[in-house]
Amino acid sequence: MSNVEKKVEEVKGELTYEDKVIQKIIGLSLENVPGLLAIDGGFFSNLTGKLINTDNVASGVNVEVGKKQVAVDLKVVVEYQRNIPELYKKIKEIVVSEISNMTNLEVVEVNVNVVDIKTKEQHEADSVSLQDRATGVVESTSKFTSDKFESAKDKVKEVAEDTKDKVKGVAEDTKETAKAKPRVH
Repeated sequence: MSNVEKKVEEVKGELTYEDKVIQKIIGLSLENVPGLLAIDGGFFSNLTGKLINTDNVASGVNVEVGKKQVAVDLKVVVEYQRNIPELYKKIKEIVVSEISNMTNLEVVEVNVNVVDIKTKEQHEADSVSLQDRATGVVESTSKFTSDKFESAKDKVKEVAEDTKDKVKGVAEDTKETAKAKPRVH
């Protein structure tokens, strides 16, 4: 052991993981499992070339994280006609492998609750309609914001013109008043 390694070993401290880190590792590691359409609440990406809710890969993943061990609960949507016990085995293998490789934590439990079964086509249609609804909300919000900005811009121009006219009028009145009054010396 080198001097640096000895010094590092002597430094006190503790490595811990937030639940969301473990949830995200699991969510990301399960994205490409054949037959697993979704973790309930978090849709996987690239179903029809569209990204769908990929920021929320941890939705549907619950974990209990200790100092040395992890217990995992998943709610999943499975593709119709898939062998679910085989899929469960594959999910356990991936979860155990990814968690132990990345964190050295021991996975002591993996519970999978199948909450729905869909054909790939049904899932894609549901996911695309979700994406389209989300896109529609963004587009309508953008249009609303743009319309309000234009309206405010027009109002500012109108107020500026009125102010300019009033200032011009006051300036002309001041000139007229100045001409009419003789100067006192």
